[in-house]
Amino acid sequence: MTWNVALLTLPLLATLAGTAPKPEAIAFAKGSSGAVVKGAAARGERRYYALSAREGQELKAEVAAVEDNAAFALFEPGWRLVPDGDGIVDVKGKALPGAAAGEDAKRWSGRLPRSGSYLLVVGGTRGGTEYTLRVSVR
Repeated sequence: MTWNVALLTLPLLATLAGTAPKPEAIAFAKGSSGAVVKGAAARGERRYYALSAREGQELKAEVAAVEDNAAFALFEPGWRLVPDGDGIVDVKGKALPGAAAGEDAKRWSGRLPRSGSYLLVVGGTRGGTEYTLRVSVR
């Protein structure tokens, strides 16, 4: 039992120790241009997803939750996750218009301005959330 508790607290301890979380990679199945990710975030938590795409491709992203309380922010390549001493992780980088932090985007589509790794940050707008994130790139 102690081992399980230790495993569950490792990500939190890493953040408190100043280590940024590593985003989960969103990869498409061979021959597919989209993916679906199911996840959850407790109150005040965020989940981080990285997605590789090329300049000029069209990205569509949508997040849905049973309680309609999930939203995301979307950042261009060049982003960095920077933890502070209190366990809070800030994203340093340029957000795409309509999907910036604080805009509570539930869906976004548009042509991508740069090639590289895009960052999706998903969290609850009130309380914890269980969500489904759908992403496609064409």
